[in-house]
Amino acid sequence: MAKKTKKSEKNYTRELDDKTHISLAGEVVDKQITDTIEENFMPYAMSIILSRAIPAIDGFKPSHRKILYTMFKMGLLGGARTKSTNIVGEVMKLNPHGDAAIYDAMVRLSRGYEALLHPYVDSKGSFGKAYSKNIVCAASRYTEAKLDKICSELFGDIDKDAVDMVDNYDSTRKEPTLLPVTFPSILVNPNVGIAAGMASSICSFNLEEICNAAIELLRNPKAELYDILPGPDFAGGGILLYDRAAIDEIYKTGRGRVKLRAKYSFDKANNCIEITEIPATTTVEEIINKVIEKVRDGRFKEINDIRDETDLKGLKIAIDVKRGTDTDKLMQKLYAATPLESAFNANFNILVNGYPRVLGVNDILNEWIAFRMNCVTRRTRFDLKRAQERLHLLKGLEKITLDIDKAVNIIRNTDEESEVIPNLMIGFKIDKTQAEFVSEIKLRHLNREFILKRLQDIASLEERIAKLEADLADPRRIKQIIKYELNEVKKKYAKPRKTEIIYSYETFADEETEEIPDYPVTLFFTKEGYFKKVTPQSLRMSNAHKLKEEDEIAQTVETTNARELLFFTNKCQCYKTAVSAFDDTKISVLGDYVAAKLEMEEGEVPVYMAVTGADYAGSIIFFYENGKASKIELAAYKTVTKRKKLIKAYSDSSPLVAAVQLPEEKELVVISSAGRYLLINTAVINTKSTKDAAGVNIMTLKKGQKIFRVREYREGEFAKVYRFKAKNLPAAGASLSAEDSAEQITFDN
Repeated sequence: MAKKTKKSEKNYTRELDDKTHISLAGEVVDKQITDTIEENFMPYAMSIILSRAIPAIDGFKPSHRKILYTMFKMGLLGGARTKSTNIVGEVMKLNPHGDAAIYDAMVRLSRGYEALLHPYVDSKGSFGKAYSKNIVCAASRYTEAKLDKICSELFGDIDKDAVDMVDNYDSTRKEPTLLPVTFPSILVNPNVGIAAGMASSICSFNLEEICNAAIELLRNPKAELYDILPGPDFAGGGILLYDRAAIDEIYKTGRGRVKLRAKYSFDKANNCIEITEIPATTTVEEIINKVIEKVRDGRFKEINDIRDETDLKGLKIAIDVKRGTDTDKLMQKLYAATPLESAFNANFNILVNGYPRVLGVNDILNEWIAFRMNCVTRRTRFDLKRAQERLHLLKGLEKITLDIDKAVNIIRNTDEESEVIPNLMIGFKIDKTQAEFVSEIKLRHLNREFILKRLQDIASLEERIAKLEADLADPRRIKQIIKYELNEVKKKYAKPRKTEIIYSYETFADEETEEIPDYPVTLFFTKEGYFKKVTPQSLRMSNAHKLKEEDEIAQTVETTNARELLFFTNKCQCYKTAVSAFDDTKISVLGDYVAAKLEMEEGEVPVYMAVTGADYAGSIIFFYENGKASKIELAAYKTVTKRKKLIKAYSDSSPLVAAVQLPEEKELVVISSAGRYLLINTAVINTKSTKDAAGVNIMTLKKGQKIFRVREYREGEFAKVYRFKAKNLPAAGASLSAEDSAEQITFDN
């Protein structure tokens, strides 16, 4: 018995192992990281791009499409509202994600959230607001929703084979791959998504203008749209600053930026500026916080108070100002210094036939027209097939009506039920389908009125079939159908523009700046990244520097307080700031830690400091371990906007050894790890136009060698200067002789 038990256990274990064994589980396998990324990350990235973040030509991401289709199947188009919880539960049968993610997606489609020009969900309850972070939606058990009327334009052809239907994730039901929209919804409502390696940011346009543009392109696929489609129209309104060049770039390439401003009015009675519409790219809280920050900095002394007075009537930010304030001038300053003016960065990345493509407005509309023509063609074929099938049945009925008594006798005199259909087929020379249709007619319908009505249907069906066949034979007739549908959409749902376009406007290049006091200072920058700004008086009264252990002064620069600073970091980035941004201090303190002061990235530290004026005159030269050097004009780091950080500030092809600012050309000594010295004049190194250029070879290095150090040449340090100079670069340099006075350095090869 014991032996039988052990054998049974052994067999059971072997059987269990066969079922649960996972290939290579628990084993350490040598594998290239590129192979792992290709096998694991790439499918995930493609899934995000195709199934989550990028909208398709019908204007919807998969999550939105699943929500709307589920609500349609629930009978919520034109019916009563239902609890949002019910909707979320049903959507989970198509969308295998958490209820919170589904509810959040539905909220963004709702009328209450106010993010869309034409909402798809008719909501009841608190659905939050797109323009506020503090006004959040209520839980799904408290809110109700149904489909808005415009959704009839999404589902009119859904049951007529206009689009492909596929299985859901567990193959228990069908769902559409696209919705057969009758208008270009991809451009009517905004859509923003971030995928892996790509993103999409589509602004909204006025429905009537988009329909007119599509109609014009149906006439002429290469038509210019500037007069028909002047610019985007945002749900939050505001003011669009018209820039023909920017609009042209978006229309042609699908990328670009448009500037938006808040809309305001002045309440004289309360001496208050009331802002009622803001750019779509910001929120009430961001604006208020930025204004408060500027007021505390002393930039806007005209402002007494700012409040959020948003209520059931809508958005309102109130700014109390002092008596006698020029409110128009104040608003111009606020536009320049706060998010009351901001830009929408367009990136019209959409899925066309399953592939992500960045398209201009004309191209998107032409792609939508091609998609819609396919939908209408498929719908027409469906209608034609159904009409032909119905006509076929009525033709059989027509033959029966010639002798109804004969048909009744055939049925009455047939012994077996299974023989009724064959006998009718033989007696009237009709096919099986027609015979079955006739046999199912109720006895009460065998009257003159019923038969005459059915026979009248034959003529109308024949007329309809002829029209449908003509439509399918001529693409121009399909286009006419689409034009008709677009005109009908305009009649039903067109709204006036919400975003005002102004073609002539006043701008401030920058916010009004304070006059910066200019006086002499000495700057100290240490190897550990600490910075001190010391006045001459303080410098004379000080004794020794206070430094961290093993830290030392790397740079000492005498300059003035009105100059600007460039800090280059170990991550090939450059941070811009001003000398005046740092407080005067003493050398007896540690100073400011630059990485923290300038909010650098984690692990990022400054390695070199350059001091420049407003003209950014001169250049800077970077030396790399691999024997190369690149000379870049300082003007390359000058920007029109007040950007604090510049990426790709120098080459990352080899570790940086040294950077030297050049107000004018000078002679430098380059020292290699092999103990060789090379004397070069920076004038022989050509300036590069690209900041992150790899540079030119200046020093010949053997395997394992590198540039060790770079410093300025000291007159007289070499007994025979010609030994260290080279006619052509790159050069190997020379070793020090006993006569040379240069410092001796110990090198680790």
